[in-house]
Amino acid sequence: MKKNIYLDFAYFIILAASLGGVITLGAFVAPVVFHTDRIVSEILIDNYNAGIIMGEIFHRFSYWIYFLAVFVALYEAVSYKTGFRDSITFGSAVMVIGTSLMFSAVYAPRILEMQAMGKEATQSDTFNNIHIASEIDFKILAVALIVLFVRRLMLLRTV
Repeated sequence: MKKNIYLDFAYFIILAASLGGVITLGAFVAPVVFHTDRIVSEILIDNYNAGIIMGEIFHRFSYWIYFLAVFVALYEAVSYKTGFRDSITFGSAVMVIGTSLMFSAVYAPRILEMQAMGKEATQSDTFNNIHIASEIDFKILAVALIVLFVRRLMLLRTV
């Protein structure tokens, strides 16, 4: 059975764009937002307000992440049904879907909820633990996206 090259191309673009978004937000945007004191001297943003800004950025990115999870689930289900099965792609797709949903449906909303409670709530151990877990989740998502992209590309070459 021949694969749809346009669907495959769209899949690779979505995986690559998602990885680009994860890397951009995690490695470039967050460090800049949380360290304005190193960039500007006249307008300083404290960690609480920087967190509010980053929270909104991640909230908006969550919509893309939801789309990613749905697209990966549908693409991989169709691929599985049509015989393009592989345990590495299955495992990495499950990781992409799971970490995407954890980030968008659990971590980001919980962080925003605690930020809405005020500065004191964001200085609690609970907030810190949720924040650390969300960072780990984001890193796992990045690795899973890389593995899924590379493995699907390898499998596509064999078709």
